[in-house]
Amino acid sequence: MSDTFRQDVKAIREALKAREATLAKSYEARPLTRNYLRGRVKAVDEAIVRLWRACALDDRCALVATGGYGRGELFPHSDIDLLILLPARGSGDFDAALTQFVGALWDIGLHIGHSVRTVEECVSVAADDITIQTNLLETRLLCGENDLLKEMSTRVRLAMDVERFYQAKKLEQEQRYARYNDSPYALEPNCKESPGGLRDLQFMGWISRSAGLGTSWRDLAHHRLITANEAGELREAERFLQHVRIRLHLLVGRAEDRLLFDHQERLASAFGVEPTAGKRASEVLMQRFYLSAKKVMQLTSILTKSYRTEFSSENKAAAIVINDRFQTVRDLLDIREDNLFKTHPEAMFEAFLIMQERSELTGFTARTMRSMWMNRRRINAAFRADGVNKQRFLQLLQAKRGIVSTFRRMNQYGLLSNYLPPWRKISCQMQHDLFHVYTVDSHTLMVLRNLRRFTMGEHAHEYPLMTQLMMGMDKHWLLYVAALYHDIAKGRGGDHSKLGMVDARKFCEQHEMEAADTDLVEWLVENHLVMSHVAQKEDISDPAVVQRFADQMGTERRLTALYLLSHADIRGTSPKVWNGWKARLLEDLFHATRRLLRGASPEEALGLEDRRTDAQRLLRYYGLRPDVEKALWNTLDSVYFMRHSAEEIAWHARHLYHRPESVAPVVRARLSEGGEGIQVMVFARDQKDLFMRLCGFFGRLGYSILDAKIHTTRHGYALDSFMVQYPGEDTHYREHIALIEHELPKLLESEAQTDRPPEPRLSRHVKHFPVRPAVRLRADESGKQYILTLTAADRPGLLYDVAKTLASFNVQLHTAKIATLGERVEDAFLVTGRGLSSDSHVLQIERELLKELQI
Repeated sequence: MSDTFRQDVKAIREALKAREATLAKSYEARPLTRNYLRGRVKAVDEAIVRLWRACALDDRCALVATGGYGRGELFPHSDIDLLILLPARGSGDFDAALTQFVGALWDIGLHIGHSVRTVEECVSVAADDITIQTNLLETRLLCGENDLLKEMSTRVRLAMDVERFYQAKKLEQEQRYARYNDSPYALEPNCKESPGGLRDLQFMGWISRSAGLGTSWRDLAHHRLITANEAGELREAERFLQHVRIRLHLLVGRAEDRLLFDHQERLASAFGVEPTAGKRASEVLMQRFYLSAKKVMQLTSILTKSYRTEFSSENKAAAIVINDRFQTVRDLLDIREDNLFKTHPEAMFEAFLIMQERSELTGFTARTMRSMWMNRRRINAAFRADGVNKQRFLQLLQAKRGIVSTFRRMNQYGLLSNYLPPWRKISCQMQHDLFHVYTVDSHTLMVLRNLRRFTMGEHAHEYPLMTQLMMGMDKHWLLYVAALYHDIAKGRGGDHSKLGMVDARKFCEQHEMEAADTDLVEWLVENHLVMSHVAQKEDISDPAVVQRFADQMGTERRLTALYLLSHADIRGTSPKVWNGWKARLLEDLFHATRRLLRGASPEEALGLEDRRTDAQRLLRYYGLRPDVEKALWNTLDSVYFMRHSAEEIAWHARHLYHRPESVAPVVRARLSEGGEGIQVMVFARDQKDLFMRLCGFFGRLGYSILDAKIHTTRHGYALDSFMVQYPGEDTHYREHIALIEHELPKLLESEAQTDRPPEPRLSRHVKHFPVRPAVRLRADESGKQYILTLTAADRPGLLYDVAKTLASFNVQLHTAKIATLGERVEDAFLVTGRGLSSDSHVLQIERELLKELQI
């Protein structure tokens, strides 16, 4: 590279940087998306053309902008897509100059995606690659031979099969939606790729260009594919999303399209959004984002159906009349008169009932969807008071198929928030906590989906017990009503369970449901958090705990309904919150409580003898002779058998039956059920600060402790069980098992103190949604032992800090109940120690623990 060329590159880089800085300042002073996007295109055009000429590249070629750059839109850190179009394959000198040109593009700070092809190669590759075909739809000449570009564009368009292109892009969209769980309502959405984002709008533009229907929303309105009003709404939504992406790129300083918690507050400030009495500024902005995404999904859905009608080979299919109001066109339900929902708004519910009854129907025609959207506000007080409409709404919940898709569509079209007024307040409402990753309305529909899966044969292998219980329950559709109302009062202030039960009772009474059914729905909404609370935060091996829970349930019907709802609710919060361990906690509590309600004693309900028998059966299965376990079991009390499953008891016995008084520590580890972590068993002579040392060991390895069962045998041995999980993704747990089994016994055999785990990197979620630590140390009912409860943000090393503090006060730990809920822990410990009867001593312990829990 010559000195002159280096100087040219430097000058071009500095000029481009200055232009981009000026554009950013101009945008901040007067935020106009068109000016910024086109201004950056012009700046980049000039820089690239200068470089092209500085490299003395052949003018018989065509330098072509493609993709978003070809469309004339460049966000602050967008990639630059270029095509170097050749009349024929070049010489070695040309290739060398081209390499120099591409390298210089990176040197001036551009992120380049480039291809070098002849016209023939473009036509050939585009025929087989939908991505390249899409890229070549949006081209613009930067410099060089224009006739070459014209020839390429003409031949690519002539070779294009519009219907095939549409189907391929539709499939591509469906795959993209699946990556985002078919929802725009994730708490950290992608403003480009998520459903309802910029990619959806670009998708519409690509189909329009491929079919020769124009390049703007106004063109589509001219072709009567959308109305002029819809064109305006699409342009408004597009402009808002462009603002979001421009500001996000400028704030972060790189190509970042995810609205991460780290950026949301600053982004709201950049938009000039102010907080309200009940919402942070970021929450106000995000609700606006979700409403915009919802509108984009609704309008693009209408437009997609219009496209299909416009150029599908099936568009001449004859309509088949269903009744006076509806007909089918191919596999879509269509209204027979444009003003049907205007004059007969009750027909909207009828349309959904027909969809549920006819499995051959896959959706609504564009004009049916448009009419529902335009007439959604005709679902008013008079509509809600009409007995026919109330009956139909209940029928929608009781249908044999299509319930989830029906309610998702009703939410999407705005019908649900008009029929259920409380729903309006949760529509697109964020849940700023460490558990939920969806807005309240989206989470609610996820819970509904989960409940529906319990009724479907194709999911029975996933949830065999849930399916059995659901199908054995009379009127299981009542659970769907409870699901719709369980979080209906989120964000109002106060206890949402108490507020929601009032709304649920009102709904049931307005719909003239039977008194017993009304009572069940109201009770479920009020108590929907109770079972998960007891299972995850209390010791369900304690007969008193299970008896108290059974008294609260009262009947087996309530217990079964709450179990099903709790299971569906937890699974609907976040993929990270649910795991096999929590499933088993719920299932154990359900079985024990059901036995109590059927007349068993608390001890029988916990299945103490059944566990022993089942464990013995498993030991015989593994080839151990009868009674070999007795030496070990005689050292264990009934609490041990109540706190472990038969399978865990057998696992322990297999490794310990021949050494109930082993001098050397015994450590065994295995994959947890479902492979979501590691279960570790530790058997060793009891020693000072053992729990602290174990917690320190796991903390140093970066593990989070999900569960810990601490037990001391009658002959002074510790038999402890841990469920640990590594916070990283794609963890190869099998490789960790050998490490734990080798290193942990060495630690226990030595007398060296465990070092404190290194300071962990704070989770983004915890940083933005901090958990206020809470500590409470109180005597139990007997007054002989004490219960320590604490709440804090989870982090590796947390339990080590707690155990070390307790050890410093000579407090002995007997049991630990670890409840990790997302990135929040709510733990309970049974402890004893001198001085715990003194209020001042307890207060000192609580203060020290609070200090350790602070982040």
